[in-house]
Amino acid sequence: MESRGLIDVRLALEMTEAALAPAPISKAKRTYFLVVMVLIYTSNFIDRSLLGVLGQPIKTDLKLQDWQLGMLGGLAFALLYALAGLGVARLAERGNRVTIISTALAVWSAMTALCGAAMGFWTLALARVGVGLGEAGYVPPSYSLISDYYPPQKRASAIGIFTLGVPFGALLGAVLGGALGQAF
Repeated sequence: MESRGLIDVRLALEMTEAALAPAPISKAKRTYFLVVMVLIYTSNFIDRSLLGVLGQPIKTDLKLQDWQLGMLGGLAFALLYALAGLGVARLAERGNRVTIISTALAVWSAMTALCGAAMGFWTLALARVGVGLGEAGYVPPSYSLISDYYPPQKRASAIGIFTLGVPFGALLGAVLGGALGQAF
């Protein structure tokens, strides 16, 4: 009789777990989600690579020194990006990841526009800080969302596809940045 009670408890737990488990996401919805995420990540890296591609014209236009240009795209940006990414990762564990990603995208887009309006080193540096903070808010919650959308046996491939945004963005940033630099 006691074993029957144990079986009933186990069955009740399994039914509760099944009821609490998220509904499976269709392949079409997962694919659409991943394509959008790759496009956003590509945009993230286009922006990041433009400073390197257009460094000389920016240096000339804003009358920057070499060390100033290096600070804008080098160690300072990388440290800020890494440290902010850690903070955003903690926030993503507790908050709405879609809201975090949307906010990050809005911040880095607005700050990228402000980079174009910069009148000197300090205004460009402040705008680049904003870009770094915004871009740092994208990747940690993105990995977390990918984990929600893809089952464990498909997650590595989904993350591999997601990270294609890096080389796509670098390539497009170099090609488009070079063409824009030449044209303007």
